[in-house]
Amino acid sequence: MNTFHPHANESGANWLREAIRRIEADYQRSADTHLIPLPLPGFPSIDLYLKDESSHPTGSLKHRLARSLFLYALCNGWLHAGSTVVESSSGSTAVSEAYFARLLGLPFVAVMPATVSAEKIRAIEFQGGRCHLVKDPTQIYAESQRLADELGGHYMDQFTYAERATDWRSNNNIAESIFQQMKRERHPVPRWIVCSAGTGGTLATMGRYVRYARHETLVCGADAERSVFFDAYLRNDRSLRIEQGSRIEGIGRPRVEASFVPAVLDAMVKLPDRWSVGAMLALSDWLGRPVGPSTGTNLLAALACARQMQMKQETGSVVTLLCDAGERYVNSYFDADWRRAQGLDAEAESEAVTALLHTGVWPEGLLVEDAVAGRLAD
Repeated sequence: MNTFHPHANESGANWLREAIRRIEADYQRSADTHLIPLPLPGFPSIDLYLKDESSHPTGSLKHRLARSLFLYALCNGWLHAGSTVVESSSGSTAVSEAYFARLLGLPFVAVMPATVSAEKIRAIEFQGGRCHLVKDPTQIYAESQRLADELGGHYMDQFTYAERATDWRSNNNIAESIFQQMKRERHPVPRWIVCSAGTGGTLATMGRYVRYARHETLVCGADAERSVFFDAYLRNDRSLRIEQGSRIEGIGRPRVEASFVPAVLDAMVKLPDRWSVGAMLALSDWLGRPVGPSTGTNLLAALACARQMQMKQETGSVVTLLCDAGERYVNSYFDADWRRAQGLDAEAESEAVTALLHTGVWPEGLLVEDAVAGRLAD
């Protein structure tokens, strides 16, 4: 039977062109994110910068990813007028995808662990999305696909497509932006770029762009305590699994995601969750504004790179990411009672990180030998 309907195809093509136009127009209305120098009295020969991704319209690094995922799905023919968009997320990606779904007039469902912060749920609902919570964080993948099939929609699957949806040579590329913004700094080519791993897609972009642009910059991945990325990098084993979800919201995974590309990394470091939260608190005080917990992880990893440079008597710069603002975590990571209930009481760690920023003296017991790999272990 002939099922070709030229008018339907023409209508679909017009919708697709308009959808892409709306996303590109939104991009043109948005300025690039700031690169913030962070004074380090304890590391006078090293300049540290934070790429402030919290200034995106949806408040996090994931705004870039969501835009790329939508364009990728549209150009692959996976999204159509009326499609329900489904995503598995710990929160920030879902906020950003809900924003773009609303921009295109599409319904959106976020499948998330039940432990996600109430602030992120409200942010998703504010953008017109619906939240579907699951008790077991390892089941968000299967539940997302089930819902997409049930609703006749499309499962975006950020964990598979993050590294391939973004053009790592240019076009919405965070790495290219960093190097452009560094051009007039004292050390314009960073010695290290540091980023924690959620999907692994941003790390893949960083590593690929550095090689493509022929920079001598090294790329370091930071991992959370309850996550398999570091061990997969160390052992070259993509089959690793754990049954726990990460306590640092937005990063760390119980399985090795398809978008994690260890071959483009020069080093990895695994940070204890209490220290990441302590670093979040210390950096919030240092900046005079609250930042999220994954930014604490990034700061510790960046300081580990600075420490190695200091030990080798190197000068230069280190760049890492301020992933999102701390306002999303007022009732979780910034609540002392909540932290104690989660085993993340980090006041002592916060004081130790503040002392590290002032003096450059590394706290005892923070990094042990088996918590670093690659060039950081040299």
